[in-house]
Amino acid sequence: MVIFINANIITQNPDNPYIEGGAIAVEDGKIAKVGYTNDILKEFKRSEHINMEGALIIPGLLNTHMHLYSTFARGFGFGGASPKTFGEILEKIWWKLDLAISSEEEIYYSAVVPIIEGIKAGTTAIIDHHASFGLIDGSLDIIEKAILESGIRGILAFETSDRRGEEARKKSIKENIRFIKKPKNTDFVNSLFGMHASLTLSNKTLEESASLISGTGTGFHIHVAEGPEDLKDSLNKYGKRVVERLNDFGILGNKSVAVHCIHINENEIEILKNNGTIVVHNPESNMNNAVGAAPILEMDKQGVLVGLGTDGYTPSMLESVKVAYILPKFAYKDPQSGSMLARKMLFNNNKKIFNKFFEKEFGIIKEGAYADFVTLEYYPPTPINDENFFFHLIFGIRENHVKDVVANGKFILKNRIIEVFDEKEILAKSKEVSKRFWEKIQ
Repeated sequence: MVIFINANIITQNPDNPYIEGGAIAVEDGKIAKVGYTNDILKEFKRSEHINMEGALIIPGLLNTHMHLYSTFARGFGFGGASPKTFGEILEKIWWKLDLAISSEEEIYYSAVVPIIEGIKAGTTAIIDHHASFGLIDGSLDIIEKAILESGIRGILAFETSDRRGEEARKKSIKENIRFIKKPKNTDFVNSLFGMHASLTLSNKTLEESASLISGTGTGFHIHVAEGPEDLKDSLNKYGKRVVERLNDFGILGNKSVAVHCIHINENEIEILKNNGTIVVHNPESNMNNAVGAAPILEMDKQGVLVGLGTDGYTPSMLESVKVAYILPKFAYKDPQSGSMLARKMLFNNNKKIFNKFFEKEFGIIKEGAYADFVTLEYYPPTPINDENFFFHLIFGIRENHVKDVVANGKFILKNRIIEVFDEKEILAKSKEVSKRFWEKIQ
């Protein structure tokens, strides 16, 4: 057993929300006890102690939608592409990128780099949505390897689509089913069935996928009504809105992740609520792609479980929540809009989402939960407690305050140094691999 002592702990546990001068006892990857330092030391007299010296500890941050494979797009001009619409962004950038990814090295290094960056921003678990149409078979195993080596936890899926032809469609479906059924260390890795979006999915693919997933106990991970193109395509081809179409095929449900949900109406919100579908909001990506602001206030009001992700725009949930805090104020022209929902998405809803897929609890510091937490070297200039902590996070806490990250009871970041990888070596190798990748798609 190891005890982290002399910390100020934001537990996210309503029964014991803030412990000043607290301690966390950790054993076998989970939290054995939380309380005041003196009490914990009396109970566990012979245990190893790590003095946190008054630092602030919070639960590990959770990212409910990420594209790790997007890494090699950084700095690349894509032949001078200057897309004017969301559809052109997909065609000229992302679909060009995901078709070119064709080697184990490319998949591994494009995954491990943002995993490292996420750890340094306090992230301990991600739900990833992968696409590499140059190498489909076994691609999720490569990302699983990066996840397991890093010490974080992940839920993985491959982006099934009809846009690459019949052979790629079949391989995408097969890769999802293979990985769903594959024996895994389920304390660290789980799975969803990945799909791109309604506009690249035929009725045949939806029907076949829904049939294959039946009885597996998992759901789908799919982009839903992200851009107007998705809605227009669904209405023109099928005479239905996107959520209506997906619901008819059994794609939605309480273990399915519907990402974005921007161009939806009241009836679609009602459908999402009634079947318990998870929705993930990605504010920075939506703003960057100019696709609009999701009706998150309306969804939350109706009881839809709305989480917060990054969509590959950034690996940092600290960055994402700050934008999630201000975007509704701008979109609704109301300075009171969305403040508490941003907090709810990051700390309540993301926790609920991950708890659907793993045995132990996430996003909370309490007995029996996963021992995943973050040490912030943040010494507030004003009083701090559980009620005002979120506003310290929005207006004061930044990525440079992340000092340590503990996952499964072990340091994966210690004194701002990655413990699980040689970061400089990883970045040097990534630059080498990405350079060859860029030359391939010039």
